[in-house]
Amino acid sequence: MVFWKRFFNPDSTSSPSLGPTGAEEFPTDDSDKGRIFFTTDRDIDLYELEELCDAVGWARRPIRKVKKAVECSFLVVTMWEVRGNRRRLVGFARATSDHAFNATVWDVVIHPSLQSKGLGKALMQYIIRKLRHYDISNITLFADPQVVDFYRRLGFVLDPEGIKGMFWYPD
Repeated sequence: MVFWKRFFNPDSTSSPSLGPTGAEEFPTDDSDKGRIFFTTDRDIDLYELEELCDAVGWARRPIRKVKKAVECSFLVVTMWEVRGNRRRLVGFARATSDHAFNATVWDVVIHPSLQSKGLGKALMQYIIRKLRHYDISNITLFADPQVVDFYRRLGFVLDPEGIKGMFWYPD
């Protein structure tokens, strides 16, 4: 919360302090949309996250499990739209990892009102850049059929070297 308290301090005439989590502003051409920031700060209102997931039509998940998933993730990235003194969660992604070689990206979501504006691409580039900073070289994800082309344009490939994923589900 320190980031947002500093950001909204009306006495500050300089740029907001971006804090230790490395919040970064995404440049936008549309000043009516406000300013967009990425951060790795995990101080997230889980109900706001579930509202974001609802907005894109995802099934509801138990908040206790969402909380655990966020806490146990290697990396969590949130995207915020800031207008005046109000902020709104408009994007989210997280990654799990073995902390050495591999990471899997999960739960990539952009609010429908901001889709097709380059924010999904920017969110993915941001999370990939962060994972590469930790020397993670194998980044995987699971994609629904309607978004496979989106991830292909970002450099992801289907079944590299003929590897086939396998899954186990309880009966």
